[in-house]
Amino acid sequence: MKPFVILQLRPETAAADNEFDAILEKSGLDKSEVVRIRLEREPIPEGFELHDYAGVIVGGGPGCVSDPAEQKSEAERRIEEAILGLMPAIAADDVPFMGCCYGIGILAHHLGAKVGKERYGEDVGAVACTLTGDGKTDPLVKELPESFMAFVGHKEAVQELPSGCAHLLSSEPCPYQMIRYKDNIYATQFHPEADSKVFELRINIYKDKGYFPPEEAEKLIASCNQQNVHVPETILRNFVTKYQSSSR
Repeated sequence: MKPFVILQLRPETAAADNEFDAILEKSGLDKSEVVRIRLEREPIPEGFELHDYAGVIVGGGPGCVSDPAEQKSEAERRIEEAILGLMPAIAADDVPFMGCCYGIGILAHHLGAKVGKERYGEDVGAVACTLTGDGKTDPLVKELPESFMAFVGHKEAVQELPSGCAHLLSSEPCPYQMIRYKDNIYATQFHPEADSKVFELRINIYKDKGYFPPEEAEKLIASCNQQNVHVPETILRNFVTKYQSSSR
């Protein structure tokens, strides 16, 4: 059985390790079933072949696709170049892909859609996501509740549905919460791996990164801990189950 590759973008080790553990826990994957690459400190390995993997899972991070190149750190430019370098083959061959948070910006940007900060940025917290017509027939999300809570917190967002994409999930602050390109390429604006404890850690780590006034951190943590957010992890499990079985 082929492993999944998990591409991570977070330069903070505590955040990256916690995200990795959350992806494993929520997806049902074991460490022996994945290859982990932290792109902020290591390149895509020489000889890397997408078809050696059951699927690609991309985590989130503090970078923004829409920021001008001169405003990005060297690590952010390296990460973006590495992932965008994989997207032509992923899109052409319909390689199973799950882009979480940053991944939706990468997918939309690759497909020529606008990603920016003009509209749809989201405060840190939980929002209600709702199945669209396409979502009600999609194999990964069709059996989810028609509306459920998911954790968000983003400076930028997809401004328009990319050409050729199905629109699967929407929310009031951001219409493009989940999309699919072709049959196997998925991306979410929300964090399917995140529960309240995961978000508590991220709030503490990123409280000085411009997502919210630092003095609001404790109030945001309390608000997140009051939320019952468990449905989004089903999407990760469904993704793994679908493509793990097809890679045997």
